[in-house]
Amino acid sequence: MNRVLANKKLIFIFIFPAFLFFSLVVIVPILYTGYLSTLEWNGYSDSIFIGFRNYVEMFSDFPKGFTKGIINSGILAFLSIFVQVPLALILALVISKGIKGEGVFRTSYFIPVIISTTVIGQLWLKIYQPNYGMLNYMLEAIGLSELKRPWLASTETALACTFFVIVWQYIGYHMLLLYSAIKSIPKSLFEAAKVDGARNAQIARFITIPLIKPMIKVCATFALIGSLKTFDLIYVLTKGGPIHATEVPTTIMYRVLITENNYGLGSAMAIFIILECLIFTVFIQKAFKTENYTY
Repeated sequence: MNRVLANKKLIFIFIFPAFLFFSLVVIVPILYTGYLSTLEWNGYSDSIFIGFRNYVEMFSDFPKGFTKGIINSGILAFLSIFVQVPLALILALVISKGIKGEGVFRTSYFIPVIISTTVIGQLWLKIYQPNYGMLNYMLEAIGLSELKRPWLASTETALACTFFVIVWQYIGYHMLLLYSAIKSIPKSLFEAAKVDGARNAQIARFITIPLIKPMIKVCATFALIGSLKTFDLIYVLTKGGPIHATEVPTTIMYRVLITENNYGLGSAMAIFIILECLIFTVFIQKAFKTENYTY
């Protein structure tokens, strides 16, 4: 095995088919989408080359509201990184302490991740339903009837209600990643800190969190990318409404591509989303400095 791993030519022969396949299913479609973004085309008539006009139209002030969608996805990205990941970290720190029912808590928080997003959306539609929904029912039961409202039908609450579900669904995912990272830290480090008189908060701040920084970086990256390309849950809950209040770039791209058959403009939006994800990923990689530790 060592001789095989030392033979770089042989390694190249093994890797190249996978690279070729990856290029065919990922890179080539992206390049083709980039080409489509320079066309005015409805999918069946003759296409017209228009250069970067679709990109100019994408950011111009027109009814599709792409700029508002970018702002909304930015809000979701902020919530995902600065609310979702910290909450997951707190849960991971608490559960990894070996509390009673550790396995039950760990599994319970992870359950929303394994449920289909469509099912999650249907469940929360019933919670937010204005007439028989659980949320309005609970508000009425505790004497707060004045707060009852059509949560997903109001432009004032639809965005917050939709983003709350998205943030809630993936807390368990990040919690499990961080929990696994914490469990990989040798117990002797914690025991030595306790012998020196360190309290739990000090152990978390000066030992646990610095040692799991690489995993926190991974979670922040996943949270950011997931928020920038989110689509399914928003589509199930609101379809981007009411009055474009919950639109994000992906829902607008879907409408432009599938409903309006504007393949050129829709492809330009797809290229923008890809570039947005790549640029912010590189930014996190540069901004989030981590060190590798060996135990």
